[in-house]
Amino acid sequence: MKVQVEELSPIEKKLSIEVDNARVAEELNRAYAALSGQVKLPGFRQGKVPRRILEQRFREQVEDDVIQRVVQKAYLDAVREHKVEAVASPQVTNSGLKPNAPFNFEARVEVKPRVEAKDYEGVALTKIDTSVTDEAVNEQIERMRQSLGRIEPVTDRDAVAAGDQVTIDFEAKVEGNPFPGSKADGIGVRVQAGELIEGNIAALEGVKVGESKDIDYVFPQDYQAEEVRGKTATFHITVKELKKAVVPELNDAFAKETGVAQSMDELRTKVRSDLEKAKKNQSQVDERDALIKALLEKNAFDVPRAMVERAIDSMMEGAFRQMQRQGIDPRQLNLDFNRLREEMREKAVLEVKGTLLFEAIAQQQNIQASEEDVDKRIEDLAIEANQPVAQVKKYFKGPDERLGLSLRLREEKTIEFLKGRAKYS
Repeated sequence: MKVQVEELSPIEKKLSIEVDNARVAEELNRAYAALSGQVKLPGFRQGKVPRRILEQRFREQVEDDVIQRVVQKAYLDAVREHKVEAVASPQVTNSGLKPNAPFNFEARVEVKPRVEAKDYEGVALTKIDTSVTDEAVNEQIERMRQSLGRIEPVTDRDAVAAGDQVTIDFEAKVEGNPFPGSKADGIGVRVQAGELIEGNIAALEGVKVGESKDIDYVFPQDYQAEEVRGKTATFHITVKELKKAVVPELNDAFAKETGVAQSMDELRTKVRSDLEKAKKNQSQVDERDALIKALLEKNAFDVPRAMVERAIDSMMEGAFRQMQRQGIDPRQLNLDFNRLREEMREKAVLEVKGTLLFEAIAQQQNIQASEEDVDKRIEDLAIEANQPVAQVKKYFKGPDERLGLSLRLREEKTIEFLKGRAKYS
């Protein structure tokens, strides 16, 4: 087999491959022998159909199958022999099989770019404040208190008050005419500031049960119903029932009800700790992104589309898993997946370039994650997940899982190396 490798660009190569005739003939013989044992033709016993008859009837199909097998085997052999770091399936062209002649084909393939990082010490970064204020702690506790509230009917008044949750009937018209969805009964809304189409109607404050009020509302220009976009509708709203949220008092009983603390002091400590951890984690993400952008100013290079697409796939899967953890079924959201992918593309390109840059710097600085580092991280993960270490180790028992964790640790070490030499302002 003869192979010629041509670099079309830093992210694409062309392999011109010639497979000798003997190898092709061997594959053809094997294919026709297998076919002879499978087909049934009048006048011939199964397995005894002459080769020339098979060629007359099945040549095109057999040669297509042989070309596919020969290309796959020869391409993989060539990639291994010439250490081509392919990141996608190749685009193959060939002129078919010719009698008693070598078989030639070309394979164009995206490849991992060779990155040699430069000027990566002393990059300018902005220090991120990760402190948590008392106000932030109080706001989080208030959100927890609201989440534990109960919705109860209002019995001591008949007029709507701010913060109420009200059951209404409504009928709306645009330019005197109804429109799809312009009438409904028994709808729940909140009496607070916000968009009417999101169920917020602050203007109902003061209206009594059984009374009606007309409210004008301008639909957004990007509203899903085209016939009312940007138009003003008049809503005739009748209040049917008043409800309000009853929230627990801020005391030790409330702290116990949250399930995370036994007293208010303990709850505040726990909330502060959680907020500090979340802020630290976010700061690490932000610092990583800032570091990548600073490095790319001095290290410009292109990345293969295939690597970007895989990064987008990973980001989409992560987003869907997060939705599912929150009890949301992405299939019910009528999402435009193509639009989502395009919105993620810029971030995906940054992620791919960052990963390649950190990998290059780690190699240039001989930064490695030891087996002891991997074992220590597995123990830490077990503690965080409140799982037995032995069980978490089972997950990382496979070579791929352990390698993935090792590469992640190497990147973390590389980032710490760069941050340690960065210039903070």
